[in-house]
Amino acid sequence: MEHRNAQGNDHATPADFAAWLRQQLERRGYDLRPRGGGQTRFAQDSGIGAGTVSRMLRGQGAMETRVLQMLAEALELPLAEVLVAAGVLSRNELQAVQHKGPRPDPLTPEQAADELGINDPQSRALFVSMTETLRQQRAERGEGRTAEN
Repeated sequence: MEHRNAQGNDHATPADFAAWLRQQLERRGYDLRPRGGGQTRFAQDSGIGAGTVSRMLRGQGAMETRVLQMLAEALELPLAEVLVAAGVLSRNELQAVQHKGPRPDPLTPEQAADELGINDPQSRALFVSMTETLRQQRAERGEGRTAEN
């Protein structure tokens, strides 16, 4: 899915995400034809609202971190893969984060967004929100220091 889009970057577009999601659902047996019932069934199975599922499949609107996390869980995929498919991160940005050496001090979500070059206000807000959600979950599970590197 990595390519240069109309904005000149290598992030997936909403249309790319819609096509990716359609493919993921059809692979899992959801009939997405009109009157096929697949959208409704997936909404029920995933806990994501039917309207949200419909908007995602039409390539409309920005997804919230919570929705992307629910989507990853429902599809049994790593959240990172869903974030790349949704255009929140490019594959290059994800690899840069995954393969960077340890830091002496933890990054704030805003600093991480800066280093990743996430400048679009919507993408940046989504990234910061996602990071804070993950930090909170990790803290609730008692996993010590959170989301530092």
